[in-house]
Amino acid sequence: MGDFRPDPTFYPSAKLAMAAPREGIGYVALLRTDGAAGDALGVVDLDPGSKTYRQLVHKVELPHIGDELHHYGWNACSSMLCPTGGHPFTERRYLIVPGIRSSRLYIIDTKPEPRAARIVKVIEPAELLHKTGYSRPHTVHCGPEGIYISALGGKGARGDEGPAGIFLLDCESFELRGQWEIERGDQFAHYDFWWNMPHDYLVSSEWGLPPLFENGLVPEALLANRYGHKLHFWDLRGRRHLQTIDLGANHQMALEVRPAHEPTKDYGFLGVVVDTTNLEGSIWTWWREGGQFHARKTATIPPEPADPTKLPELLKGFGAVPPLVTDIDLSLDDRFLYVACWGTGELRQYDVADPFAPKLAGSIRVGGIAARTPYADGTPYHGGPQMIEISRDGERVYWTNSLYSTWDDQFYPGGVPGQMAMARAGRDGGLTADRDFLLAFPAGYRAHQVRLEGGDCSTESFCFASA
Repeated sequence: MGDFRPDPTFYPSAKLAMAAPREGIGYVALLRTDGAAGDALGVVDLDPGSKTYRQLVHKVELPHIGDELHHYGWNACSSMLCPTGGHPFTERRYLIVPGIRSSRLYIIDTKPEPRAARIVKVIEPAELLHKTGYSRPHTVHCGPEGIYISALGGKGARGDEGPAGIFLLDCESFELRGQWEIERGDQFAHYDFWWNMPHDYLVSSEWGLPPLFENGLVPEALLANRYGHKLHFWDLRGRRHLQTIDLGANHQMALEVRPAHEPTKDYGFLGVVVDTTNLEGSIWTWWREGGQFHARKTATIPPEPADPTKLPELLKGFGAVPPLVTDIDLSLDDRFLYVACWGTGELRQYDVADPFAPKLAGSIRVGGIAARTPYADGTPYHGGPQMIEISRDGERVYWTNSLYSTWDDQFYPGGVPGQMAMARAGRDGGLTADRDFLLAFPAGYRAHQVRLEGGDCSTESFCFASA
């Protein structure tokens, strides 16, 4: 696969990755919910010197209907340069693309022509369940010895007959290896995960088992605080559960985890969707001290009062819109944390130079359940800021607008046609929507996760400190 030199898009440190060439292509998960066709992986031209800049230049159309593309990632990344790595000459070439609803995995080759990516292998749901005991694959991270993938479901048709967790996929043959966990402790539900490799630990979070999310938000379950509200910490090499931190049952849906990129830093951030006592969203900082992990709430985002006639049935009784913190992303220099408030229609930028005292440094209003704020150029914007991806140099912030099909339909019953936007970030803070960058995807498609050519802020892991 390689030529016995590390892939030039592998960087020893975050600082070196920030100085690398800018992205020229973005890959975007496009999903269909009308049953007329399968989902697709879109290829978007991000090179401002190109004649097709800001355009969808290719679609990898999937042969099955109903996969529901959600999160996905590279087969290899900068973690391959770790001293423990067993595959230093593997290329960043393939995208591992799960269908969260179908439990099917697609392996998509982005070479020899990145603008004409193609499917080269499909792993069917029965094989995934047989070899791992898991279903509903979700987050993909490339580790030095293989591809780690979280699964939100366990066994059974409903995915709730047994725990959810993480499984491994070979990064060259793409053969399933099996469950990652050796001792899982009290972990049962799952959502996101990431790690600090030199410090040898993994952190994971919780959303809920499939019956709590596949057919939409279950209001009675939310009000009964039955969604995930815990962080789990693991011995990465030993594959053993070390510690659980319960954030409090009212802090419902502990989703994205974002460790500091600099491996010498022993902290990270977590986004919590909603507090059932007051509808606010929150950001938490977790850290390790004295051999123990700790977490505390370091920023809150309040709900916004709204005319009930502008609200979906789910929210009419509250007379307010919760921010719904559905994604967070951390710049490679660990300076700015971006927070998607999908409900209120706001993209927030926090200065987290002090990780225990985030300071609001920038904000963009666009979309929103009640506000329905148009984009900077006046174009109607559907949904709200959702999946975020930051360029390696920290200057551009891309986002899309769909959360999850059944949840889209509950919170935005008018529809969430796929859109992708971009903002410019100031060196010392500040966020400005690029009025010329608003891409509307073809009719019928919704848009979710974005991946950038050469790696991005929500996938790259580094084993060496920045000089």
